[in-house]
Amino acid sequence: MSIELKLSRPSRVYRPGESVEGKIITTLTTSVSYHKILVTVNGTVNLQVRGGVAGVIESLYSVVKPLCIIKKSTEVASSAGKLAPGRTEIPFSFSLSSQENGNHGAFYETFHGGNISIQYLITADIMRGYLHKSLSATLEFIVESDKASLAGPPVSPELVRFYITQDTQKHQLLPELLTGKISTECSLTDPVSGELVVEASAVPIRSIDIQLLRIESILAGERIIADTSVIQTTQIADGDVCKSLTLPIYVILPRLFVCPTVLAGPFLIEFQISIVISFQSELSKLYPKSDLRTPRPWSAMLTLPLRVFRT
Repeated sequence: MSIELKLSRPSRVYRPGESVEGKIITTLTTSVSYHKILVTVNGTVNLQVRGGVAGVIESLYSVVKPLCIIKKSTEVASSAGKLAPGRTEIPFSFSLSSQENGNHGAFYETFHGGNISIQYLITADIMRGYLHKSLSATLEFIVESDKASLAGPPVSPELVRFYITQDTQKHQLLPELLTGKISTECSLTDPVSGELVVEASAVPIRSIDIQLLRIESILAGERIIADTSVIQTTQIADGDVCKSLTLPIYVILPRLFVCPTVLAGPFLIEFQISIVISFQSELSKLYPKSDLRTPRPWSAMLTLPLRVFRT
């Protein structure tokens, strides 16, 4: 026997205020009696401080109590009954209404991070009584921000001009002059765009990479524990690039791993963008390329804040 959940939208993407509709699908070899059928929706912000991030005192708060966004149950079948052998489809629906979420707070967007995760789960339970184990199935659905809840009109992506020189980096392998511009305010549906030009370089360049970083901050006890990690790395140049050649920057934001910037009381979710220039050096071959965030004498880096929003 098996039980599964299927939503009416293949994308499983919903906004606050919308109705979530779906079916409980059972496949049985024999008939099954039940007392009631229950559908529960849970939306939570799960907070966890990893041991390598916190000190001895903060490790006591390694698992912070989850924050409830929404929790409610709907009885699909409130009286006892029997499911026939074969395939059976039981429809259900519920509303993602802010007035029905128990005043827990705003509907944050779905986010899968290293220390912070925002998840919305649907659980179906076919309760068979004390002598039989209930049949259960769980499915995650995606919540995106409601446009009507935005604080103001969408902000146009802003391009910020940057310079990477010996003066800005205090780097032993420079002089180098690298200029460009990149967006520091970006919609989730748009790429991080810009351009970069290597005007001069005394040392051959090995590669130029754009790193997308997330900063997850959690209030643990009386302190805020922040952790910065790499979401993805996009290479825009391989080898010693031609001087004065304009290189385009085009980075697509990965959904679920990026959400609108959140500045809540118990937690913060922020993002940064880094331009990393690696020089040709024999020492660089001894270290993995994924270790770009660690300062090395054969690389230069410029990091800028990135505000993400929904339009």
